[in-house]
Amino acid sequence: AQVSVSPSTWQRLQILYQWVLENGDKRTDGWLLVYSPLPVCGIFLCYLVIIRLGPKLMTYRDPVNIKAILIIYNFSMVCLSAYMFYEFTASSWLANYSLLCQPVDYSEKPLAMRMARVCWWFYFSKVIELTDTMFFILRKKNNQLTFLHVYHHGTMIFNWWAGVKYVAGGQSFLIGLINSFVHVVMYMYYGLAALGPQMQKYLWWKRYLTSLQLLQFFIVTIHTAFNLYADCDFPDSMNMVVFGYALSLIALFSNFYYQSYLSKKTKMI
Repeated sequence: AQVSVSPSTWQRLQILYQWVLENGDKRTDGWLLVYSPLPVCGIFLCYLVIIRLGPKLMTYRDPVNIKAILIIYNFSMVCLSAYMFYEFTASSWLANYSLLCQPVDYSEKPLAMRMARVCWWFYFSKVIELTDTMFFILRKKNNQLTFLHVYHHGTMIFNWWAGVKYVAGGQSFLIGLINSFVHVVMYMYYGLAALGPQMQKYLWWKRYLTSLQLLQFFIVTIHTAFNLYADCDFPDSMNMVVFGYALSLIALFSNFYYQSYLSKKTKMI
């Protein structure tokens, strides 16, 4: 009699990995850092190693003066974020996207490809933004290496890898559109702050920047919750991940807002 052998854990993982590779959006498979999750996993592991070792290596060193790099970086990110905001807006507007229910257009029509491309740029911008953390370490601003900062930066690269791999467009466009706008404002703030202490008097609006960040998460949560209940041809699994993730960011950013602006124990930095 034949003995049926159930697949081992390793075999199951191999089957799952093959499924991950083969069931993506064929249009984006050949794009940088998309086809396999391994490169982005490698980037994330390097990121964690740098966070672990970086502050220790800087312990007995003076903060590195990277003022010029910070100014160039932050204003470059303003330009990239503005470009992505424009592309998300134009692509969705011209394609008559619905705010309430928008399936992914997997065709190779010009507008569908334009949306897929800006989704990739948004994903790649999240990889670039890991540099924010490196700058904190080099400047010995270790108080800014919070759980919120590392969690947000570390998870966004995986969220948008999955976005570009499987759903490059559709409902996910709104997240990219809103976040790109928020990042125009955010990197403008950081860029102005990098110019020097004389700019502080013009940066009274930091509190409102945090409010804007919180507002985007509330919008995304409501938008995704509606889509979960609507009969819409967009993967519920993606909507559930986005919904849970947005709630986690609301909790973390609310706590940051409270600690920074409402708690009487706040110390001026």
